[in-house]
Amino acid sequence: MPWVVGIDEAGYGPNLGPLVQAAVALPLPEPDLGGWATLQAVVRRSREPVDSRLLIDDSKKVYTRGGLAALERGLWPVLGESSHRLDHFLWGPGAVPAWGEDLGGENWFNGSESLPLAVDPAAEWANGTAFRAAIGQRCRSAVRIVPAFRFNQIVDATGSKAMVLTRGLTELLVSLTEELPAGEPIVFLCDKLGGRNFYAGLVQEAFPAGWVIAEKETAAESRYRVELLGRPVRIVFRPRADGESVAVALASMLGKYLREVCMAQFNRFWSQLVPGIKPTAGYPVDARRFFNQIKPALAQLGLGVDQVWRKK
Repeated sequence: MPWVVGIDEAGYGPNLGPLVQAAVALPLPEPDLGGWATLQAVVRRSREPVDSRLLIDDSKKVYTRGGLAALERGLWPVLGESSHRLDHFLWGPGAVPAWGEDLGGENWFNGSESLPLAVDPAAEWANGTAFRAAIGQRCRSAVRIVPAFRFNQIVDATGSKAMVLTRGLTELLVSLTEELPAGEPIVFLCDKLGGRNFYAGLVQEAFPAGWVIAEKETAAESRYRVELLGRPVRIVFRPRADGESVAVALASMLGKYLREVCMAQFNRFWSQLVPGIKPTAGYPVDARRFFNQIKPALAQLGLGVDQVWRKK
């Protein structure tokens, strides 16, 4: 039974706040890598009637049905049975990774905040018993969060906004391959990055010791096999992958959830300096309004534009 690793992102389009990339790994049978049929008895999608099954779907659909609480009800039965500090939830209690240092350098970031925010983790863990039994109790996850200043540094160095996504994806491919049990096959399912069809170079960069074989490169699907890694590894890029895969849907939910948690902290920080300011989601038009309002406070803190406003 291969590990199916879904990868998705949240916050690629905004001008304010971080980009979040998330990966969730589930063991699923080869005939049903999407997982919807295998997990039908324990998972429901947003179009189905409300019942005791976990709501797992595209993050926007889940979020519109219940905000952060709805995302937490889908994530906590899978990812944890207790509360966690935000920084421990992101990278554990050990050494802080480089991307964590970037995030920790943000004035608005509060790693000590306790998650979840809106649900009882123990109760949600109990609600997920059937789901965990269906996947053999095993699930893994990983994230990468890129705040505005680091985002701009990558854009300046490469001349490309897409390289921010590419670097994060490469890191997630490597980290999950190293973390998952040795020898067990892995299938990575990813959304298309900016509509591209050719990813062999990206895959080779992630696995320099491997031999990358392009099996298909079309608008509907780009599929690769990597040999010489000591285990079967496949990487598949498809548009709207979150609709086809439970693992990608969970990654979508995790990315959206962490983006919303970060934006809540971002808005809270700036509201203390600019009383009465209306919160922002960070997307164009409203982001400009928010940025213009915080400019005086920005100057008082000695922060440059690039430390807050994403260039692309």
